[in-house]
Amino acid sequence: MKQAIIVGLGMFGMSLARELAKRRVEVILVDRNRDRVQVASEFAVEALVLDATDELALAELRPDRRDLSVCAIGEDSRDASILCTALLRQLGSRHLVARAFDELHGRILSKVGAHEVVNPEKAFGLRLATRLAFRGVLDQVPLGRGLEISELALPAGFVGKTLRELSLPKRFGLYAVAVRGPHDDEQDDLQLPNPDAVLEVRDILVLAGGRGAVEAMLEKVR
Repeated sequence: MKQAIIVGLGMFGMSLARELAKRRVEVILVDRNRDRVQVASEFAVEALVLDATDELALAELRPDRRDLSVCAIGEDSRDASILCTALLRQLGSRHLVARAFDELHGRILSKVGAHEVVNPEKAFGLRLATRLAFRGVLDQVPLGRGLEISELALPAGFVGKTLRELSLPKRFGLYAVAVRGPHDDEQDDLQLPNPDAVLEVRDILVLAGGRGAVEAMLEKVR
């Protein structure tokens, strides 16, 4: 079973910890706020009141033996987040993720050793903006190298056609990787796409392609 250390139990850190625990990851949680630690103790393997800028205290958690370390310290403690990230890397973290609040902060976190830098507020804003600006885009996840996965309600012009007829790769540079029923359907499992199956009005497409490809397609098929 995987093990993760998460430092900082604000909204982001607590939410991440809960979701990892649901996925059967053993989470070890750290925060200076005793009340937050008390809440987290209900689902964590271990929850500790601890100053994550204290090298000796952090070393006792043995980040070198854990699969994942996350520095999720809040924006009001940027210096602490940088120091904690540096310490976790020096203590041998195998995969170190650090939360950033702007580009400068992110660059510093990378310089001091973070393997991966995330900005959850920015990522959520981008995903929400796409959903609001382009009706039918249900969700969108960036994959790196300019690629993204998009979940799309079937455009009206696609109803009654097959993927082969639509020729999405040739026309828009998009590849259907799965088809699923509507979210309120009891049978909501992803299915491999059948290029000759007729698409129905409530089908949902899962598409892979370059960033902006889905938006460009929707501009043309509205």
